[in-house]
This record gives sequence, C-alpha cells and structure tokens, in this order.
Amino acid sequence: MPVRDVKRLTRLLTDRIESVDPGFGIEVMTLAATLAEPFGAKQIISSLVEEPEPDITDLIDVLANRIGEQRLYRFAPVESDVPERSVRRIAPNAPDDGTSSPSDWPRPARLLTHPEPIETMALLPDHPPVWFSWRGIRHRVARADGPERVFGEWWQRDAELIAVRDYFQVEDESGERFWIYRAGDGEDRETGSHKWFLHGVFA
Repeated sequence: MPVRDVKRLTRLLTDRIESVDPGFGIEVMTLAATLAEPFGAKQIISSLVEEPEPDITDLIDVLANRIGEQRLYRFAPVESDVPERSVRRIAPNAPDDGTSSPSDWPRPARLLTHPEPIETMALLPDHPPVWFSWRGIRHRVARADGPERVFGEWWQRDAELIAVRDYFQVEDESGERFWIYRAGDGEDRETGSHKWFLHGVFA
C-alpha cells in the first residue's frame, strides 16, 4: 500500500540497514522511491455508528521486510467444488474480488496438501466410520455429520467423469474434529469406494 509516514518508513529502513555490507565505509545514503503511486484520500473522522476497519498494513510491511514479501500471503476462495482447487494464495492486502465458497458446508482450517489414506470401519454406503486410524493413531468417532457429496470436474479431464467423494465431518472422543472422505459412491468397488482418506483438520 502507498505510504508516506516518515516514522514507518524509517523503521522499515532501519530493520534492513544491518543486512548492508558497508565495505570500507559509507559516507552518504540516499533513499530512492523506485515506484510511486498516488496516495488516495482517506477519511480519518471517527464514526459514532460504524467501527473503523483495523489497519494492518503496517504489520504486513514489517513482516514482509523481515521474512520476505513472497512468504506472506492469505487464502482466497476460488469457484471450484474440488476442495484442493477451491482456494488460492494472494497478497495479504489484496482486495476481495467478491468470490465466495461454492459450498455451504464448513471447511477445515487446515487442508492437507494431499489427502492421506486412513484405515476405517464403516457401514456402506452412507454411514460415517465408527473409528479410523491416521498416522498410527486410532480415533474412535463420537459424532459425525455428512455425507457431503463432491463430484469431479469432468471438464478438466476425462478421469473425473466418474470421480465422486463423500465427505464427513467427524469428531473423536477427545474432541478433535477431522474432515474425511470416502472415494466413490460407496456401492461400486471398482471406483475405489472402499478407500478412505483424511483431507483436513478443523481448528
């Protein structure tokens, strides 16, 4: 974001000075703006009705200055029913484009990069597992909700014409909540409907 606050710019510059190799010494330092943008008008009068939106651009600048701008991002929804394609990374202060999640079902805070296979025992075709084992730990299911059926995007590739997943939100006896799915419709074993996967963990 465009900024003209001298104290803020000074702090950002000071954080980076230690990374400069002075060689035989520095006599003069000049700060040059390689990119200048217009600084738009901003209302600073507080409203008695609406709460002002918190300004975190200063924090974003500090973090980007320390760890690198490319490592700082946030997730934005994408119009896709397939969970791993339904989010993308954007700049932390990028404006929202109005896209919302295509599903009304809640999504886990942590989505695994790749779904991991789990061992389960469940009544097919519509019942959640009684228990499941993930990464060597066995979880007994206390509560479950679902299934939420997700179809493959057949226009992306032919293999997704028959791709079906039935997702369940499950909670184990210790209160941990997971997002698991069964591949296939639960009836046709040739489509892999006997295989279960864990895809996310709820906060």
